[in-house]
Amino acid sequence: MERSRIVLLGSTGYTGRRVLRELLARGDRPTLVGRSPERMTAVAAGLQADLPVVEADVTSEPAMGRILGPGDVVVSTVGPFLKLGSATVTAAARAGASYFDSTGEAAFVRKVFDLGPMAAERGATLVPAFGYDFVPGNLAGALAVEKAGPRARRVEVGYFMSRSGRGDELHYRGTLRDAMTLTSGGTRATVLATASEPALAYRPRVRGGVAQLHEEPGAMRVRRFEFAGVTRAGVSVGGSEHLGLPESYPQLQGVDVFLGWFGRWTRPLQVGIRLAAPVSRTRAMKTLMGRLSERLPGADREPDPGGRSLVLAVARDLGGRKLATVALTGPDPYSLTASLLAWGASYAAAPPAPLLPGAHGPVAAFGLDALRRGAADAGLVEVDEH
Repeated sequence: MERSRIVLLGSTGYTGRRVLRELLARGDRPTLVGRSPERMTAVAAGLQADLPVVEADVTSEPAMGRILGPGDVVVSTVGPFLKLGSATVTAAARAGASYFDSTGEAAFVRKVFDLGPMAAERGATLVPAFGYDFVPGNLAGALAVEKAGPRARRVEVGYFMSRSGRGDELHYRGTLRDAMTLTSGGTRATVLATASEPALAYRPRVRGGVAQLHEEPGAMRVRRFEFAGVTRAGVSVGGSEHLGLPESYPQLQGVDVFLGWFGRWTRPLQVGIRLAAPVSRTRAMKTLMGRLSERLPGADREPDPGGRSLVLAVARDLGGRKLATVALTGPDPYSLTASLLAWGASYAAAPPAPLLPGAHGPVAAFGLDALRRGAADAGLVEVDEH
């Protein structure tokens, strides 16, 4: 049987170009879709590849519906996804295609999961946030639950950054400067724009109740993670873990995700976000914050390639006692995202279709063993603290 067609959106952008390089390295020849055939052709030529190019408005569902067909594998790096991504994922669901994206927007992840029933009916598989956001946390959380055994009821996931060439990376504590130099202007703009937006939570609304998915204010909580003798703090954010981990482990009564890029500025950042929340959701303030993000230091430069990813997951029992900790390390967030997206697309394109229809987290979509192998292929591996 022939491999399914891979359709790549956003190949002229920073992340999209990296995904394209990874796909080509795997021997795949994706079809490039976007508004500028000239730019897409130039990108492919720069990589010494002659690839099919299709001109289309990726924000138009009818346009994408004319392009996508059953069995296609769609990879989208076109964000912000709440603004630009709905048409493509909806068209993929209707067409019976497999779909992956690079979003870090929890609200968009939830919208994708809302398309699950239609996707399952049409034979489509939708796996949003298939990169640094939020595959490592789903994988680490699943491994922690498996290691903890049947008593596991809560999972806490923390996303951190380290640096290569700084001694033992497990003992390196990231700083606010790292958050500025190891990320792109686009990433910082997304973090700034979504900081005050409602985040996701998965826990009982009342003591003793049944756990459920709901919204809570962004940066509502700060959590400290102890690993390798180092204490790292993060602020609460929304992630696909809130949907994906309970799907695979229905016994869970709590899933929390924290972003720990800011070092000693974590607590002041939380206070600032909470104080600013009442006004930051207004249209005028969102516009102002968007403009501010474009003027942050280094907004036009590519991120320092010396970054490393560190993701921690802690499984606890219902009383909060720690049962197991899992740590995953990998390349910088952008290299990791590109490698994961390319692996996921290549895996999905291999007949017979191996993925579970519907909208799923990565563990449910691929299965834990396959996902762990794919993550290792992308350089994301488990380490211990000694």
